[in-house]
Amino acid sequence: MAIHSSSNQDSLSTGLLQLNEQFFILSDDSNKRAMPSYFNLPPLDVSNAFPQATPASVFPPCASDYFQFDDLLTPEEQAVRKKVRECMEKEIAPVMTEYWEKAKFPFQCIPKLAALRLAGGTIKGYGCPGLSILGSAVGTAEVARVDASCSTFILVHSSLAMLTIALCGSEAQKQKYLPSLAQFQTIGCWGLTEPDYGSDASALKTTATKVEGGWILDGQKRWIGNSTFADILVIFARNTSTNQINGYIVKKDAPGLTVTKIENKIGLRIVQNGDIVMKKVFIPDEDRLTGVNSFQDTNKVLAVSRVMVAWQPIGISMGIYDICHRYLKERKQFGAPLAAFQINQQKLVQMLSNVQAMFLVGWRLCKLYESGKMTPGHASLAKSWITLRARETAALGRELLGGNGILADFLVAKAFCDIEPIYTYEGTYDINTLVTGREVTGFASFKPVIAQKRSRL
Repeated sequence: MAIHSSSNQDSLSTGLLQLNEQFFILSDDSNKRAMPSYFNLPPLDVSNAFPQATPASVFPPCASDYFQFDDLLTPEEQAVRKKVRECMEKEIAPVMTEYWEKAKFPFQCIPKLAALRLAGGTIKGYGCPGLSILGSAVGTAEVARVDASCSTFILVHSSLAMLTIALCGSEAQKQKYLPSLAQFQTIGCWGLTEPDYGSDASALKTTATKVEGGWILDGQKRWIGNSTFADILVIFARNTSTNQINGYIVKKDAPGLTVTKIENKIGLRIVQNGDIVMKKVFIPDEDRLTGVNSFQDTNKVLAVSRVMVAWQPIGISMGIYDICHRYLKERKQFGAPLAAFQINQQKLVQMLSNVQAMFLVGWRLCKLYESGKMTPGHASLAKSWITLRARETAALGRELLGGNGILADFLVAKAFCDIEPIYTYEGTYDINTLVTGREVTGFASFKPVIAQKRSRL
């Protein structure tokens, strides 16, 4: 055993103990590790670190329209597709990885998104574009092809908040709110989901109590996209007099309203989801949505929004395929491009097959809606099946990119994560399956037998 004198111990503790100057230095006054200067260098730009393949910031041209789906679009719908595609590839793609990684919203992109004239979708008048349902859907897909978070931001704002006002609001409310929303001068969000009620949203507990001149809202909402910076919040609450669900327009600065961001998401990280708490929030009568008198009235909105949500994974899958198609041609191993290997071609063609089938299901869903024949079961089947295929496409893309398949720089890892919340929101895969199942069998199976028995007691 080595015996050290007190003076030796003091000199060790007060001086610098340098074990290896390349790695760390210990000091008694700071008791910290001082790393060498090269440990603080910024990471290499991915183009320099991996020059053999192009990152998603330089987005590839579309290669996924193998069955020439463009022929099924009208000239107006083709123009929407072209305009959105060009903007997303050139203006949005270069910045989205950075903001996704930070879980921040790129507010500087809002004017560029506003110029696309997608907000308001199918709404006619009030400064809205009045697109066909297919034109709006194609625009949604083209946004999602480059970034799913951007498409969710627009969908919540347009297909939920704006559409609720358009379908369920008074003429005065439409005139007051829709023009600025259509220009993204104001931002909207839509609050239905609660901490205790997700799939079972019709049982929501947020209350609306009638008072002189208006209503008092009390309750909590969760997972509300855009809510942390929205100017107006469309909120659903239970009327304490009728026990029915009503709708209200809440201003962001309403006393008693607080909104906080939900942190630590692994998907749609750019979307600012929030927890909304309302404590005796007063809403004037003029901001009561008179067209929402029961939970069934929300279905007018959800019928359209579910079509849009079904088109999000179509766009995401297009982007995954396009990135993988380019990557396999650029990346070489064993002296040949990855595209030359049979197993990679098989996976790529499976992805391409998925995209073609998803296109056609989405297209037919829009046509059913236009003709007035679309049922809740149709929309639910399309949404559930398309998101299932998108998950498979993302998993195959992850495999094809190898190590780069876990880097957001090459889109696929980001898309892999982003498809997960889309698989869940606007009805989980299972709930949407049960909606279609009820329609084709005539039997509702949402509640287990035990719950049904208890509800009768």
